[in-house]
Amino acid sequence: MKYQVATTAAASLLLAGQALAAPVTPRDGGSAADIVAQIAPNSKTCAETTECRTAAQAGPLLADAMAQYGLDQAGQIAAVLALTAFESVDYRYKHNVSPGRPGQGTSNMQMFSFNLEYARSVADLKDKVPAAATPDTTDPDTMNQVLALVKDDRYNFGSGPWFMKTKCADAMAALAAGKDVDAGFQAYMQCVGVTVTDERQAYWTRAKQAFGL
Repeated sequence: MKYQVATTAAASLLLAGQALAAPVTPRDGGSAADIVAQIAPNSKTCAETTECRTAAQAGPLLADAMAQYGLDQAGQIAAVLALTAFESVDYRYKHNVSPGRPGQGTSNMQMFSFNLEYARSVADLKDKVPAAATPDTTDPDTMNQVLALVKDDRYNFGSGPWFMKTKCADAMAALAAGKDVDAGFQAYMQCVGVTVTDERQAYWTRAKQAFGL
């Protein structure tokens, strides 16, 4: 029964991206916006709109990104949402605020080298990447130029799914249906290079609740 609920919620998030987060009844798992708001409760409103995006705005974009990168299991989607919601402070920021590292950002707050690789993987962006940009670049202006490319909403919410798909294949498999998702989340965090603090755990707990895991 729990697996059925989780599968329904995952399908709801994926399909909501195609339906602009059209509401469905709570028993069907809620819209993408509802699911994002449950995991990132401070995303219901935005005090400023330069970088901040509400759950209603982020939900369908995240759903599209999950589908684009082949994340179709509830555990996988929940884990990415838990990570991105935490890293972006409930989708408030698209760049690293503290300590303010050049080139670091997007919804999963990945480092410059990954943003460079990500930008080069996107057909519409690869020709716009500065010629001077390399993984070893230290020039802040060049690094922030790359970040500016992937901060656009069309790509900002795709960085989390892209990273899991391209960098964390073992964790992605460990978060599939029938697996121990808590162990899978630990593996995912190890792949990202962080530890599961109490605050990160709180996001993961809300994500599991949102997907019935």
